[in-house]
Amino acid sequence: MTFYFTSILGLSYGFTKIKNYEEIGLKPKTAFTIIVPFRDEANNLPILLESLTQLNYPANLFQVILVDDESKHKFEVPSFNFKVSVIDNYRVSNSPKKDAIVTAMQQVTTNWIITTDADCRVPKNWLLTLDNYIQTHDVEMIAGAVNYEGTDTFLHQFQQLDMASLQGATIGSFGIGKGFMCNGANLAYTKSLFESLNGFDGNNTTASGDDVFLLQKAIDTLPEEVHYLKSKYNIVSTQPVNSWSALFNQRVRWASKTSSYQSNFGKILALIVFAGNVAWLFAVGWSMYSFIMLQNLLFFIILKIVIDAVLILKANRFLSSKKTSYLIVSSLLYPIFSSSVALYSLFGKYEWKERRF
Repeated sequence: MTFYFTSILGLSYGFTKIKNYEEIGLKPKTAFTIIVPFRDEANNLPILLESLTQLNYPANLFQVILVDDESKHKFEVPSFNFKVSVIDNYRVSNSPKKDAIVTAMQQVTTNWIITTDADCRVPKNWLLTLDNYIQTHDVEMIAGAVNYEGTDTFLHQFQQLDMASLQGATIGSFGIGKGFMCNGANLAYTKSLFESLNGFDGNNTTASGDDVFLLQKAIDTLPEEVHYLKSKYNIVSTQPVNSWSALFNQRVRWASKTSSYQSNFGKILALIVFAGNVAWLFAVGWSMYSFIMLQNLLFFIILKIVIDAVLILKANRFLSSKKTSYLIVSSLLYPIFSSSVALYSLFGKYEWKERRF
């Protein structure tokens, strides 16, 4: 457990090392193409597009490419003051999302690309913050934060705390120079970088990972030019799922790419976290037969909750102005949930967009 506690504290330290970026005073000059893969998102796309109309950024400096991945009904795009096009996905691999990005690349005319998801909403200074960061840093890829817009129900709050832990680990890893994870709902990179890395070549057999695998390839090639942008102006929001089965499938999809990580640090950290959660479960079992073990378990539980909370609360304060709820209950449930997801991802199948992988 020493490795587990040391790792979490190290990530907490790394989180603090990444300073908040709040510069939005420079005149915008970067042209962006926003790529949005989607499948049957007629309810969500209008919300995303509406948030794009509210951007504090010149309309002539960005365009949107919506990539339709075999939706049942065609999405009709309303008229906007910025350019929006809808194209059909050209499938060549086991990953619909990677194929969608590659398909859109054929029509990209700007050097900077941003990927996001159809069920997201972007803040008004999203592009302006990215532009100002690009103007003031030598960078080829920029990872950004994603947060949930949920309710106060236990299911939604459990996901919020889980997201805070993931974002905390992401930012913390960048802070200690070991970045290995990002979220494709808020990821920017240059077209020239994408082409120099040969896109997703080598990772096409895994359905997910359009974000993480590309990030790890970029860090392996140009580590100094891959940054994390820690800014409240740049946090993309999305919706949590509304059932435990949907959450389980989503997390299995996310976990399924871990074994294919190019980052040794990412693999080792995943094993340490998994071992820490499994050790927690074994300790619970042993405590049923030993009073001494029960005392040790209580100490272990308290220590784990406190150390985890340091990172989670740091990340949650950055992501949201709302106070955390159900922290202790979620901390007790999480080792069971996380271990089940990790084990199932090694052998089981999951559903995504009415497909099985």
